[in-house]
Amino acid sequence: MKYVTTVNGKSYEIEIQADGSLTVNGEKRSVDFRELAPSMYSILAENISHELTIEQRGDEIEVLVRGHLYSSQVLDERALLMAQRTGGSIGDSKEASVKCPMPGLIVLVPVEVGQSVTKGQTVVILESMKMQNELKAPRDGVVQAIHVQPGQSVEQNKVLLTIS
Repeated sequence: MKYVTTVNGKSYEIEIQADGSLTVNGEKRSVDFRELAPSMYSILAENISHELTIEQRGDEIEVLVRGHLYSSQVLDERALLMAQRTGGSIGDSKEASVKCPMPGLIVLVPVEVGQSVTKGQTVVILESMKMQNELKAPRDGVVQAIHVQPGQSVEQNKVLLTIS
């Protein structure tokens, strides 16, 4: 099965073979993927081990790895074809929310309501599991609302701020 995933504006074609192997943009990759707990995974890629937190939010998938949050969209061949034929594009919603990928403590919110932000800009710093994680703006826009403040404990999936 073929998939197209877009991560930080860059597209990748991923094909999963019947034997479980995969290719990324036509290049064969050695990957071992295991679920550790709900939303927690271990991946061994090219002999390097990574622990990931993966959450699906509507048509977006958020991946937290080594303190960095990546937003992506994954479409199979059929969904990609439908989006292209209807003139739709991936990720053009009018409003975006930055949600908490795991329980933690808000350390810093370096933006304020009304401030313009660019895709990839740090908008919240979250401490979780003794690590500080920089949560990034999923797209360019203006901060419409901030729902947390430094020192506040937050649960997974809580909306931290809204960008439009």
